[in-house]
Amino acid sequence: MAVLAPERADRDSGDPRRPPSPRTRRLPPPRRRTDVVPPLPDDRRTAWIIAAVLGAVALTVRLWGIGYPRDLLFDEAYYPPEARELLTWGYEYNRGYTFIVHPPLGKWLIAAGEQVFGYNSFGWRFPSAVAGAVAVVVLFRLTRRLTGSTLIGLFAGVLLLVDGFAFTLSRIGLLDVFLQVLVISAVACLVVDRDVVRARVRAAQQVASTGFRLGPRGWRLAAGVLFGCACAVKWSGVWFLAFFAVLSLFWDRAAWREAGLPRPTWTAARRGLPGALWALAAVPVLTYLASFTGWFLGETSQGRAWAQQNPGTAFPWIPDALRSLWHQHAEWFRFHSGLSSPHPWESGPWSWLVNGRPILLWNPQGIVDAQGEQVVRYILMVGTPTLWLAFVPATLWLFWRIVARRDPAAVVAAVAIAAGWLTWFVNLDRTMFSFYMAPVVPFFVLAVALVLQDVLGPRDAGPLRRQVGIAASCGYVAVVAATFVFFWPVLTGQPLSHAEWLRRMWFPSWF
Repeated sequence: MAVLAPERADRDSGDPRRPPSPRTRRLPPPRRRTDVVPPLPDDRRTAWIIAAVLGAVALTVRLWGIGYPRDLLFDEAYYPPEARELLTWGYEYNRGYTFIVHPPLGKWLIAAGEQVFGYNSFGWRFPSAVAGAVAVVVLFRLTRRLTGSTLIGLFAGVLLLVDGFAFTLSRIGLLDVFLQVLVISAVACLVVDRDVVRARVRAAQQVASTGFRLGPRGWRLAAGVLFGCACAVKWSGVWFLAFFAVLSLFWDRAAWREAGLPRPTWTAARRGLPGALWALAAVPVLTYLASFTGWFLGETSQGRAWAQQNPGTAFPWIPDALRSLWHQHAEWFRFHSGLSSPHPWESGPWSWLVNGRPILLWNPQGIVDAQGEQVVRYILMVGTPTLWLAFVPATLWLFWRIVARRDPAAVVAAVAIAAGWLTWFVNLDRTMFSFYMAPVVPFFVLAVALVLQDVLGPRDAGPLRRQVGIAASCGYVAVVAATFVFFWPVLTGQPLSHAEWLRRMWFPSWF
């Protein structure tokens, strides 16, 4: 690629047909890329077929018997009723005390199922099943793009499909599964934006010393909308937004550095930062505010009249509705920061990685069969152990890939793990549950898939090495799938004898 630097580059749009200025100087040759982004495989049609099959299987498995039990499970005591209130009034009912503590978008998604199928267990759980199936497809596509391998993408998709935690999360009317699919979709959009930007820079025949305008970046804008939606489900989405917004700017710098520009950091800031502020700051905020449309329109929504009732507060020039919403968010923040009431199924971030304290969703007592023997029905939100026990070594392997290879796929997984897991250590006194890990689980699965990629071996390895790698990788995925089948009864509340139930309780903390 010929690399030229016109002096009047600020007015240059990067058009390769533009003749070079008479006053030009040749830039240093492009630096050798040490963080190689693998090209996409040329099996596009096959990949889409695989994605469709994965999605169909994931949705079928998740919908199978999803209406059972009909009881409200765990925090379904809050979200499906609030979703019904959204359908009725456009906002959650004002109870006179603060307990509506999450933004409304996730409840609106639950409300969509209730609108179609009615206010019943199938109706409020159906959207979760759809979200869980979409997450499987998106992880397959994201892993394929990051690794350049459809097979590794398939491994990742199958592993998420047969993860017991993701499975039960997709079969209950909670908010976290929507946070999961929105976060992974936003990250996937940013990765596509990264590849598009690099392709545009490479395609330019002449690159000014200060770069050129990159033009529309629709994928980054889509990521901003999705990140805004994630925050409108649960605030923990903001960590992913912040971490990946910064990573996106580093990707821009890498593209300009690859082109041989003398000041890639300055170029990335000049050419990328203004658009990033719009797409990854303003757009998420606007998207988040849009989710409160019903709250703004309601006259008796919770906290809506606070500004009118407190006219002497600061910043009176700000519209009352926005001041009321700000106060409402301050109340929510105090609630979440000070939430420390003990709960029998609470757990800390360290234990999440090893299924230390999964969540019991349902366990009716006093059931006996025709012979008078005790029957156990148990729904436990627990990750498939043979998968989750690989999370810690796979995460350590990520760091080796980053240090030794500067592998961009490992960077994506590591940044997501920092955003979705490490940030929970900020306030360890807070009452926490393992399902808070929902949005980061696909990235732990991605880390495991990257280990399988190394087990598989490079494409140019000998046939024996590849055959052994494929056999070992497929064998591991098969073991995880078999474990998922073994745990199926305690993931779905199937009747078990006491002895059968005990065989599935691998650790005392699961009781």
